[in-house]
Amino acid sequence: MPYFSVDKLPYLPDSCGYFECVRDMPFPIWLDSGRPKSHHGRYDIISAQPSCRLETIGELTSISEAGQQQSHRGNPFDWVSSRLAPSSSQPPKDLPFCGGAMGYFGYDLGRHLETIPSQAQQDINLPDMHVGIYDWAIVQDHQQQQAWLICQPACSASLRLDVQQRCRQAEKDNHYYRVNSFKINDFKGLIDVDSYRDCIQKIHRYIAAGDCYQVNFTQRFSADFEGDCYGAYKHLRSILPSPFSAYIGLEKSAILSFSPERFIQVSGRHVETKPIKGTLPRDDNPYKDQLNAETLLASTKDRAENLMIVDLLRNDLSKNCELGSVRVPSLFALESFPNVHHLVSTVTGTLNEQSSPIQLLKDSFPGGSITGAPKLRAMEIIEELEVARRSVYCGSVGYISANGNMDTNIAIRTLVNEAGKMHCWGGGGIVADSEAESEYEESLAKIRILMEGLRQ
Repeated sequence: MPYFSVDKLPYLPDSCGYFECVRDMPFPIWLDSGRPKSHHGRYDIISAQPSCRLETIGELTSISEAGQQQSHRGNPFDWVSSRLAPSSSQPPKDLPFCGGAMGYFGYDLGRHLETIPSQAQQDINLPDMHVGIYDWAIVQDHQQQQAWLICQPACSASLRLDVQQRCRQAEKDNHYYRVNSFKINDFKGLIDVDSYRDCIQKIHRYIAAGDCYQVNFTQRFSADFEGDCYGAYKHLRSILPSPFSAYIGLEKSAILSFSPERFIQVSGRHVETKPIKGTLPRDDNPYKDQLNAETLLASTKDRAENLMIVDLLRNDLSKNCELGSVRVPSLFALESFPNVHHLVSTVTGTLNEQSSPIQLLKDSFPGGSITGAPKLRAMEIIEELEVARRSVYCGSVGYISANGNMDTNIAIRTLVNEAGKMHCWGGGGIVADSEAESEYEESLAKIRILMEGLRQ
């Protein structure tokens, strides 16, 4: 009977070595915990050459497998679910990922879940969803300092042998694959400061009229880019190590995510989401840095903003969790990253037996921390005020494993490379007492390290 194979690999403190030995394969993906510099994350998951790819553009989801391609209407999440059928062989339960779906679910995939007007221009020509079904993966556990190569029963012997040989090469040479250089111009905003201020005033009027309580408003910056996207990613991960980072290589484009925020994790039947709301910049002066952290912890505005999203996510999780199981074990915890301090809350629940991780993701998408509250009205206002669609930004990157586990990020601090341009977004939650100038500066503080880091 076919079986899952699990081979021990040498542990590498930095997973670059393993990724670089497979990144020349089709559609490579690295779900990156930011180690060794970040101490928040635990696992790295690496794969390439999916046996099946699902891409959603508009109303159609194309499915490419076994040399054939078919297009289907219907909900994209359901099509992903259809390719995650249970295996006849028992998958390993003690690993986070043992083959399955990995990729991104773009923000605009929400149009398949809610009726939203089409006002913002769509000038980034990437699919709304790109998910691969991967039959093998390299998994590194930085906490236990162990590594494995996991292959599903469907993984061919030749592919398994190829990956094994590449992994052996990674042991010998941690720079197996040459990283090419890149060149980038200055980032330019899609809107100016006055336009930003006008949008904040409109949101205030919507809040005063009772339309909403909070709207997550973002702005986009773009720059001409030439060269190796992975070289850019490798450079940025050295200065902004983040626990929910990811690099996805597509045919002619790439996704570079440095997200600090978990969207939804499912481990067994345990569900967790960790919304971020509340931000102040770091400071080189230790005294001022500590003062910023204490100011953020004491901020009534930021705590209220965070609580609104916690309530929204409690409601979203409740759709698929056991009655009475949704809890908030942590409110307004301080988490500090190289560029900013954040307020982070934790919401947990128990997935009911009639549901599934992909159904939970579908019913909670997009994440409330990057829409506002109530979610649908906030999304309508976002569509009205933001000049261009968000593409992958504010969607989710992650995995749904054959053993029932799932982990996804909120795709903030995320860059999209497409058609010779590098795009980067910054934003924040706007509430009744938000000040346009401070919100504008906060949106820049979150991504300045990315934009200036590439220029350096």
